Formats: sequence, structure tokens, C-alpha cells
Amino acid sequence: MVISTASVWDEVADELAENQIIEYENATVYGDFDQGQILHQGRIRILPNSWVALPTGRLLSPEAVHHIDA
Repeated sequence: MVISTASVWDEVADELAENQIIEYENATVYGDFDQGQILHQGRIRILPNSWVALPTGRLLSPEAVHHIDA
């Protein structure tokens, strides 16, 4: 098993410009490497400060999110 030491936010850093929001219609947000802890499935927005906004108005901290499959 290979465990990446790179942050998920490093992967999208080039896409995130100031005041730019990335939106996904059908994404799965995981809280762990093994994909056992699903934090959310469905539409999300990644804010410029790396927080993940859910349609319910709740926010997921970048520290809580391990990776996102979109």
C-alpha cells in the first residue's frame, strides 16, 4: 500500500485562484485514505480558502477532508 504525503489541496492549488470557486455536481468527499469514511456525496463547492461548501450551507474544514473523487 502506498500512502501519499501530498495534500489534496496541493493537487488543486493551481486551479484555485483568488476569488475562484470550483464546483462539482457529483463528488464524493472522504475523510480517510481507505474511503471508509464518506463525509458527503453530491454537489460541492471548493472555496478559495480550501473549505468545502455543501448545499446544506455547512462547511467542511480542509483538515477534515482526506480526498475528493469527482
